[in-house]
Amino acid sequence: MSHPHPELSAPKKLKKGGLRVTPFGGLGEVGRNMTAFEYDGRLLLVDCGVLFPEDHHPGVDLILPDWSSIRDRLDSVEALVLTHGHEDHIGATPYLLRERGDIPLVGSELTLALLGSKLREHRLRETTHYVVKEGMRISFGPFDLEFVAVNHSIPDALAVAIRTGAGTVLHTGDFKMDQLPLDGRITDLRAFARLGEEGVDLFLVDSTNAETPGFTPSEKKITPVIDQVFRESTQRIIVACFASHVHRVQQVLDAAHAHERQVGYVGRSMVRNMGIARDLGYLKVPPNTLVDAKELADIPPQHQVLLSTGSQGEPMSALSRIAQRTHNFVHIEEGDTVLLASSLIPGNENAVYRVINGLSRWGARVVHKGNAMVHVSGHASAGELLYCYNIVRPKNVLPVHGEIRHMQANAALARSVGIENVVLAEDGVVVDLVDGVASVAGKVPCGYVFVDGSSVGDITESDLKDRLILGEEGFISVIVVVDTVSGTVSGRPEVHARGFAEDDKVFEDVKPDVVSALERMLAEGTTDTYQLQQTVRRVIGRWVNKTHRRRPMIIPVVIES
Repeated sequence: MSHPHPELSAPKKLKKGGLRVTPFGGLGEVGRNMTAFEYDGRLLLVDCGVLFPEDHHPGVDLILPDWSSIRDRLDSVEALVLTHGHEDHIGATPYLLRERGDIPLVGSELTLALLGSKLREHRLRETTHYVVKEGMRISFGPFDLEFVAVNHSIPDALAVAIRTGAGTVLHTGDFKMDQLPLDGRITDLRAFARLGEEGVDLFLVDSTNAETPGFTPSEKKITPVIDQVFRESTQRIIVACFASHVHRVQQVLDAAHAHERQVGYVGRSMVRNMGIARDLGYLKVPPNTLVDAKELADIPPQHQVLLSTGSQGEPMSALSRIAQRTHNFVHIEEGDTVLLASSLIPGNENAVYRVINGLSRWGARVVHKGNAMVHVSGHASAGELLYCYNIVRPKNVLPVHGEIRHMQANAALARSVGIENVVLAEDGVVVDLVDGVASVAGKVPCGYVFVDGSSVGDITESDLKDRLILGEEGFISVIVVVDTVSGTVSGRPEVHARGFAEDDKVFEDVKPDVVSALERMLAEGTTDTYQLQQTVRRVIGRWVNKTHRRRPMIIPVVIES
């Protein structure tokens, strides 16, 4: 088994007839999935998603894949294939199209419809797009693509087989093997088996649930639990789930209809996505069930259901604003039931529990994955992955989509059924398929690209570190006027603080130390303002650390009089 090494050098030129695979995101984290395939000087991209920021990314809106290593080769891109319509697979596409606006887009009907809405939001014209479905084959340059139906937590998901002169790659996208899906569309294992018979040279496999033993439960398993919540609730019900989880919304609409309740969508993305799903026939709305959310105020609470975004505790989401009682027309009341019908994305736990506590404080009953079977995963567990390995029997395996531990667990599963060549990579680690053998060929620069307002890529890790210090430790500014001719400090230093001390008088004790340290430097002939500022920073920093055990950001300003 190959392990990526942090000291890997840049990859050498791809051997003629070989296929190069470069992940720009999604290997080492759950999100921002994007992979480039290179053959004969041409490129094919699969997915282009975002990662949502965590608590240690203050001020960041989104995190994009880092495609900087191919930025000067975007004219070589034959197409962008989108396996399904989740944000972590399509959300970064508008940012890519800002750099080359005519990249052909390939995906299923629902996926491209959701993306089209996103492109209009970004005021980008829709580029050439190809609507594909399972069983279809289509070629772009040297890449011959075949699409395979897979089941996931959004309709119309596809795996893609990529045939090239170097061999056949099968990329699962995100998938599971629900045998009783709500829409009747199962993962096509017959197609997997047929491709396996032809010979799969490299198998890229979703790792998200590889640590979970057994099989992922069917979506239908949560139907009785939702029904029970509706049966037991005597007042309003608020359901929070992902704005793209059409199957979950379908279950809520069906339960509402059965219990004579009316449903309103809350949250712009929920309204938009479910409108698209309904228009395309993926969502069946029972008669007299759906109303505008603002109209629910005129309906008795026992007949109301609100379907909301914000199941991950996002600060600006509808559910967070409801929990804080800052939503413009939804006010939580004692006796309301809130159903969090989603998983906890790693890193979001604190935010979700803040929302749960906020809702509970106002007297709501909160039903979530921790106390009821209200969510099933959209990803294949270990038992399903073993089935796939035995059916496909690939020559080489590259685990994708997951944190390091998920990919290592996936690699162990592949090895357990006798697949010897399993390559573990991370974002930026280049894997070459040459003469039927996959191996690590080097590494390209690949970091986080932060979106902050309208700024893309301008925020660095260092900037985030400064923001965290400001948020956690506070900020101190020190202004000192010096007379470099007489070698004295004019007046007393001016010290102001934010997020550190309520009263600036706490600094009276350290001001004489600042003055004496500066006058000592001046007496030794130091007049460089930068060196004098560093002296101020050291004196204040030592004092704060000693007396308050804090490490605030210190901004010293030395002015020559």
